[in-house]
Amino acid sequence: MEIEGVRTDRLGLLLDQFDQAREMAQVRLTGLGDEEYLWEPVPGCWSIRRRSEAVTPRAFGPGEWLLDKGAPDIPSSEYAEVARQAAGGMPIDKIADDWGVSVERVEQVLAHTGTPEPDASPVTTIAWRLGHLHSCFAGQWEWTFGERRQEPDLLVDFTPSAALALERFWKLIDRWRADVGAVTDEQLDTVGFSQYPYSNDADYPFIAVLTGANIEFIHHMAEIAVLRDLWRARPSGR
Repeated sequence: MEIEGVRTDRLGLLLDQFDQAREMAQVRLTGLGDEEYLWEPVPGCWSIRRRSEAVTPRAFGPGEWLLDKGAPDIPSSEYAEVARQAAGGMPIDKIADDWGVSVERVEQVLAHTGTPEPDASPVTTIAWRLGHLHSCFAGQWEWTFGERRQEPDLLVDFTPSAALALERFWKLIDRWRADVGAVTDEQLDTVGFSQYPYSNDADYPFIAVLTGANIEFIHHMAEIAVLRDLWRARPSGR
């Protein structure tokens, strides 16, 4: 059955999902101010910080402001993904390289049984979530549609200005959406069409990469929406 205005082809479904998520996110981010953007709801949050004030060992960025990043590890929520990678035939050393951890750490994860312990992952600010998303999409665009040579960690000039961060982010998202919209069926099925180095994109057909990109966008925007709710409901003076 065909419904007017609804696409049912593979690319169309993913584009419609992305467009709807983007529209909802843009509405949800309306009115974001600098104080809320940088608000740390608990001590020890990850955020963006001046280079001279960086507190995490792998904080990155090309300019004055860096995005917090800690020591590499595999969160327990991703153990199943590691097992799936191994079951699919990916060598352990490639899995280790994919996650930025040691081979021994991958072996520990694969040997893990029972219910994983909850992660001690840091709480993050809206600035961090938005900066992380921006960095991911900038890297994926460069290594899919760009020259495939620029270091992903140096592609985004992070800023303490919420308005400027959003302006730059939506501009990138528009470019990503335009180029994805022109992808052919053959390219959708091409393994390695994306060569983004900080992922396993090169091992999958591009349609799977697009599915993952949509999920990344949706779940981080949902987290940002929750942070906005918490900001609005915070006790006075916090």
